[in-house]
Amino acid sequence: MQEFDTIWQEVLEKLKLIVSSVTYTLWIETIKPVAIDENGNFVISAPSSLAKTQILRNFLDKITECTSEVVGQDNVNFVVLDQNEEAEFVKKLAKAEQVSVEKEEKSPFDPAFTFDNFVVGKSNQFVYTAAQAVAQTPGSSFNPLFIYGNSGLGKTHLLHAIGNYVKQYSPELKIRYVTCEQFTNAYISSLLSPAKNKSIMEFRDIYRNLDILMVDDIQFLSKGKEIQEEFFHTINELASAGKQIVISSDRHPNEISKLEDRLRTRFVSGLIHDIAKPDLETRVAILRKKNQLEKYYISDEVIYYIAEQVDSNVRELIGKLHGVYLLQKIKGKKISIEDVQENFASQKEDMKNDLTPEKIISVVCDYFNISYDDITGKKKNKEVVEPRMIAIYLIDDLLSLPLKNIGGIFGGRDHTTIMHSRDKITSDLKVNKKAQTLINEIKSTLSVN
Repeated sequence: MQEFDTIWQEVLEKLKLIVSSVTYTLWIETIKPVAIDENGNFVISAPSSLAKTQILRNFLDKITECTSEVVGQDNVNFVVLDQNEEAEFVKKLAKAEQVSVEKEEKSPFDPAFTFDNFVVGKSNQFVYTAAQAVAQTPGSSFNPLFIYGNSGLGKTHLLHAIGNYVKQYSPELKIRYVTCEQFTNAYISSLLSPAKNKSIMEFRDIYRNLDILMVDDIQFLSKGKEIQEEFFHTINELASAGKQIVISSDRHPNEISKLEDRLRTRFVSGLIHDIAKPDLETRVAILRKKNQLEKYYISDEVIYYIAEQVDSNVRELIGKLHGVYLLQKIKGKKISIEDVQENFASQKEDMKNDLTPEKIISVVCDYFNISYDDITGKKKNKEVVEPRMIAIYLIDDLLSLPLKNIGGIFGGRDHTTIMHSRDKITSDLKVNKKAQTLINEIKSTLSVN
């Protein structure tokens, strides 16, 4: 394990490379980390109010950038204190009761997410059955159970359904559900605690003495070697003791960039299965069930139309149903298929008008879990080049901007480079079904299908 002192030293080494030696000696070298506050902010002490002002005004972005690289988080923030404020902070920290990691990380299961109200179809039947088996006999089979698929298809619902089932039928079992971000933040909090060694032990006592650990959105573990090492030892110890692990992700482990091989090996030692997009029959069933539960009284004809128009994910499907119900309330009468068709066409046109190159790039970055700077920058590794070409293709396809302008967006690239990227993806789409699915999924997120 890498201790916090070592982490901070790495941050300083990175800062030396991006600030002048005078700046480093005068300002950077004089600050020191203190703790982490209740909002998850890193607390840094400056020797004076003048130093604090200079840090906040001139160097905070650089410090944040370097710390993000070292700890593997993009949402690192800082609170800078002068000496007087630091004394007050430490005093307040000493008086406050130590809040355990368990309390901070408590994530209750949503009672609305159960096996009974999960609509089963061809696209999710296998994963649904596996999740039930895990809930009924934890640790006996499918360990770890790794569920992957695009956002809004029911992964989180199944994790909560497992939790609710276990709480009802096996309340003596220790079960914990966290997002990957919560796990990461809890670990970093233990490193930054004034009572560091004690906090790390508390963290491990909580996570390594469970009967069932469920982690949502594990794809965000792709940064930070220290976090990956801690997570590996956690699930390795649990699995060795016959305890159940359930993990969800928006992609297969082999497609998570920068994931250590030993974690991939551990994941594939269990059951890995995807949740696909629901077919028309399942989408209709989902809408009918929601229509009945919410007492919307929307006609079957309209339900079929919504199901035909939205095939991306369950979340968007239900969102459209809510929108149709709102339109029905506004009109004050039972809504017709013509009303819905007109409303959908208007929404689609509005979304296309709001589309910008920046929005397209951001959606592609989210899809591939890479940064905006990487995709528009000079990096040439495979994890960045393919998403960059896809973003270029989409901007050309959806916005029809001049190639020179697109090149300017991507770091001043020549128009021939932009043309090559566009033509490469266009060619792939003619023969590669996986590429077709990928582009359609991104377009669906942009609401331009």
